[in-house]
Amino acid sequence: MPASRMTLPKAALLLATAALLGGCNDTLDSVTEKKLPDNVSNKVEQPLPDSILQSMKAKGMERNSPIAIRIFKEEGVLEIWKAKTDGRFDKIADYQICAWSGRLGPKVKEGDRQAPEGFYNLTPANLNPASKYYLAINTGFPNRFDAANGRTGTNLMIHGACSSSGCYSMTDAQILEIYAFARDAFRGGQQTVQLQAFPFRMSAENMARHRYSPHYSFWQMLKDGYDQFEITKRPPEVGVCDRKYVFNQQVEGGKGLNPNASCPPMTTPPQLSVALASYNAAYQRDYAKAMKKFEDKVWYDPTEAERKALVANQLKSHDLAFAPTGSALKAGKLLKISEVADPANPVPGSKQSTMPVLFASTETATKGGRVVGPETTGTTAAPQSVAALAPAPTDAGLASATVALPATGPMPLANPLSPPPQTSMASLDTPTEPAAKPFWKFWATR
Repeated sequence: MPASRMTLPKAALLLATAALLGGCNDTLDSVTEKKLPDNVSNKVEQPLPDSILQSMKAKGMERNSPIAIRIFKEEGVLEIWKAKTDGRFDKIADYQICAWSGRLGPKVKEGDRQAPEGFYNLTPANLNPASKYYLAINTGFPNRFDAANGRTGTNLMIHGACSSSGCYSMTDAQILEIYAFARDAFRGGQQTVQLQAFPFRMSAENMARHRYSPHYSFWQMLKDGYDQFEITKRPPEVGVCDRKYVFNQQVEGGKGLNPNASCPPMTTPPQLSVALASYNAAYQRDYAKAMKKFEDKVWYDPTEAERKALVANQLKSHDLAFAPTGSALKAGKLLKISEVADPANPVPGSKQSTMPVLFASTETATKGGRVVGPETTGTTAAPQSVAALAPAPTDAGLASATVALPATGPMPLANPLSPPPQTSMASLDTPTEPAAKPFWKFWATR
């Protein structure tokens, strides 16, 4: 075949590869026309369905009150939480994610096909009404934590079209509603919407099941923010110092935090400390029960291809390029530790080797509940009990962990819980998080 006839296919392949490596590549110059559904005349202004508006009213929510978005990869779920008139957030809607690429774990570098995990601030500028994926919301990756840890990537979105390369892709009908939730909240005065992206619901059983993962130490850091949201039902104030996330911390002197510098002296609000102690005591009991269940087992996290194949088989389709990615829970499996060579990277059918295990033993995990994995830099730290982070009450439980917040009127238009907008990477060498109204003052008085 003449060389000239090979040029076009090769060029097309290179362009396709570049698109994959560049995230969702959701740029305005690549917008394509898409036929709108028959019942949608203007996708950007499409109102929320009456059923959702009625649910808001029943839950005591204003149409334009603040929202938060939560994502759980393994379950394949995106949730919308919305502020009620008492100031707490409650779930108002959830959606099955149509496609997400990669496996469980954070995005580390451009081209790794990983979807982000962490806490992200979304502003009106993150909305893309002219997306080639119907509608899109930029996740804000990389955030301060990602940048401080050298993580790279661009165009990581929540969008329609059910096609993903490092993004969270929904159906067009789903993104139409998700976009409307964000649009209405911004119009109500919310400055930033918090996106919380987790590998899974961070219950004691799930943490025990994933205790051998090389991402475990990173996930434990995310769990601190997860726990505080579960307790307060408010998006936590998120800071970054010493290249780590910190949540709802009071900094001496009201100073800001520098993502690349050591954390200054900080304290947890007393009321929140008590609630955390109760929550952690219950968690420790649940973790010990879970360890009995998973004592000799390790979880195999399925690949993207395995998740797609599961759905393709159900749909009698072999076109994996456009198949939904399916559930990681259904495609994954528990393996016996004695039957894998490396619990940190289990492969079905492999055999036990003599190589040392990189994580704590079952006994350590049972007693401490915390395992330090390869993502931890510097010297290896000893396993630390979650309950040891705060003194546990003698009679603690999840129900008693929720602190009462008396209602004192409607939610203000602007969300006082939202951190300030992200700054440019060029300013990361200086404090990038100016002091804001402390979370605890608002939380403890409403």
